[in-house]
Amino acid sequence: MTAPHLPTTPPPAAPSPAPRGLRRDGAVAAICGLVVALMVGASYAAVPFYNWFCRVTGFNGTTQRATAAPAHALDRTITVRFDSNIHGGLPWKFQPEKTEIEVHIGEVVTAYYTVTNQSARETAGLASYNVTPLTAGSYFQKINCFCFTEQTMAPGETREMAVVFYVDEALTRDDDQDSFKTITLSYTFYPVKDTQPKPLAEVKSDRRGGNL
Repeated sequence: MTAPHLPTTPPPAAPSPAPRGLRRDGAVAAICGLVVALMVGASYAAVPFYNWFCRVTGFNGTTQRATAAPAHALDRTITVRFDSNIHGGLPWKFQPEKTEIEVHIGEVVTAYYTVTNQSARETAGLASYNVTPLTAGSYFQKINCFCFTEQTMAPGETREMAVVFYVDEALTRDDDQDSFKTITLSYTFYPVKDTQPKPLAEVKSDRRGGNL
């Protein structure tokens, strides 16, 4: 006897693949998003990386920050010159106590600048610095200075500001710096803001002789 023929159920249809154009657009969007994220991250990292690079290498005349004085000084000497500048109309007189001194390499030295507020109001400034030649930055070690600290001066006030530094003895081991005879330390003060509070308008009574 022949077995009865049972109807067969066709297998479920496979889902149709996404159009090729949509897949390509999605990949392009993902790549663009990744590139934007990388660019944003790089922009935030650029400034601290640049500052770190300048501190480590002395690039662009950036001096180094020392935490301790050297053990001894050498017989070799070098001339350090001091320069002062005012920028942005800041009404100050700013000058070094001495325009140049001769120091031993490795000798800790304290130099002074004098600042006078020549205006009749309170003003504030902020100093930046660099050294020349620019390659000297990696050998000029500052222990203490007034740079990047807001200085607020009363009307007519005069203030003495100190910078403590030494020239690193590593300079003598750099054959490219054998001709080094002079280093110039330059400071520039920039105005910060108008620190004088603006007076409030005086409120006067409309009364005259006690009448409104």
